[in-house]
Amino acid sequence: MAVDQRRSPSASERKRDPERTRARIIEAAAVEFGAKGYAAARTSDIAARAGVNKQLISYYFGGKEGLYKELATSWHGTAAEMASQEQPLDAVLASFVATTLTDHGRVWAWSNLADDSPSTDQEFLRAQVDQLRDRQAAGELPADLDPGLLLLTLMAAAAAPLTLRQTARQITGEDPGTREFAEKYAAQLALLVRHLSGRT
Repeated sequence: MAVDQRRSPSASERKRDPERTRARIIEAAAVEFGAKGYAAARTSDIAARAGVNKQLISYYFGGKEGLYKELATSWHGTAAEMASQEQPLDAVLASFVATTLTDHGRVWAWSNLADDSPSTDQEFLRAQVDQLRDRQAAGELPADLDPGLLLLTLMAAAAAPLTLRQTARQITGEDPGTREFAEKYAAQLALLVRHLSGRT
């Protein structure tokens, strides 16, 4: 007898460990969205990777879009900590370079290249522009730089090992997908930012 895939999750499935189940689904979603982008990722594949009934994605997140937005929200929390004004900007940039090796980095790259995922970043990005403006006011960055365009420049630079992987390989002769390359590249970006701030 065929199993009805549309059934709601049972009470025992929902009660087992909801926080752990949600976390497993979000982790699986990061892998699937990172590998395929928003449009091509399938909730059935995410559920299979998480080892859960597909209906739990609807139950916990309201479907694929809600799951994507939840993933983005969790990432924004992490990114906001990484971008804290308590950290010098060169250290912030180095942290973001490290994300090019993660599923979250690939999700971000897909969302920009395909331009087909739900909008989730506007509030977060505006807060980052305000932080750069505060860094300017504190003398960490030159006052004549536009903070929004500077943020765009720094984000593009930090993402280059991921978004310009073939070009990076051709320029350097190294594999930009390795931790060693990320650390070397981050050190150079950090030096560039210190030059901007006059801290060399």
